[in-house]
Amino acid sequence: MQRVEVLGTPVDLVDLQGALAWIEERIAHPLPHCAQVITTNPEAVVRAQAEPGLMRALWESELVTADGVGIVWAVARLTGHRLPERVPGSEILPRLFARMGERLGVFFLGAAPGVAERAAHNARERWGVRVCGVHDGYFSDEERVLEAIRVAQPDLLVVGMGERQDTFIHRHKTRLAAKVAIGVGGMIDVLAGDVRRAPRWAQRMGLEWLVRIASDPRRWRRFPRLLRFAWMVLAGSRQRKRPPGGS
Repeated sequence: MQRVEVLGTPVDLVDLQGALAWIEERIAHPLPHCAQVITTNPEAVVRAQAEPGLMRALWESELVTADGVGIVWAVARLTGHRLPERVPGSEILPRLFARMGERLGVFFLGAAPGVAERAAHNARERWGVRVCGVHDGYFSDEERVLEAIRVAQPDLLVVGMGERQDTFIHRHKTRLAAKVAIGVGGMIDVLAGDVRRAPRWAQRMGLEWLVRIASDPRRWRRFPRLLRFAWMVLAGSRQRKRPPGGS
């Protein structure tokens, strides 16, 4: 699998089917430590410029997929490669659950108290996955959570803890007793039925992020990062096209 660099951060050139096959392979033939999957987006790229921990997590993750259409655009603009589609966690999870069913043991970690339980129940009822454990994302005692995961021994650890999910996984990946761990943002809320995904037309056009921002004032503070990302990509593209010695 080829990995390219976008604004100092990695992106693997993989489509959805390739990502699903990769995860299933890692579950069937696990690494000595937990394999981390990050679904990167423009916000993560901007944050990584100022957050060394997130930058390390990105580069040391075993799989980095393009969550947003902005990443697909940036890969084409800055590297000349073409990603056939974005590969967000909102697509990976349901497709993986449907693909593996009862062969997959899942630990749900994140969201508000009670939400992970509902998400786990719905996933078990709909796809037949085995629920190994659940825990909300509002905790201060990380050791207790790590012990719960160790006891559960899940195939897949699903983490929905916002901006801290990827660094949490990275910080503990040698101790996480899961074969694969993936940060999924608000997808636990979606699985629980507490949040609806954007309309299908927005998903197909890669505009799900815009619908989420427009419909939730709490997300408006994230818009400056998207503008900064676009500016960085355009600036990087101009630099890439500038001939040697040009001004």
